[in-house]
Amino acid sequence: MNALVAYFSATGTTAKAAKALANAVGAGLYESKPALPYTSADLNWMDKSSRSSVEMKDTRSRPALADTDAPVAQYDVIFLGFPVWWYVAPTILNTFLEAYDFTGKTIVLFATSGGSGLGKSAAGLQASAPGAQIVDGRMFNGKLNEAELKAWAEGLKL
Repeated sequence: MNALVAYFSATGTTAKAAKALANAVGAGLYESKPALPYTSADLNWMDKSSRSSVEMKDTRSRPALADTDAPVAQYDVIFLGFPVWWYVAPTILNTFLEAYDFTGKTIVLFATSGGSGLGKSAAGLQASAPGAQIVDGRMFNGKLNEAELKAWAEGLKL
């Protein structure tokens, strides 16, 4: 499988999952970073005026990326990881998808969360990657077993 694991991680949890997945499947690894890093105050979901709360209320929000040099063109499958915010992918994932041409590629979502599932993440991201097939993958919470991750990825039949 010619795959890239691309991810956004606000606190490091998704980064650990992404690195474990990339290692398990022998994929490339790319971290998508915001131009302005998120602080703990920005991530306070209980504060309706926090940066993440404001971004997630506006589906048109597109937080700027630190760079747009992900090597997506050389891969057929992109595993795209993120923390679940308000039951969907953070809007910075839309920014990431809109920065590249994913035509003909398969994007497999994976996420981390304190308590929710992938929700409507695929539906919320599809318009940002026209021409790509976006599929829900799975949640990666807790301890990640390399053999299990490899078996899961191989079972996708991509």
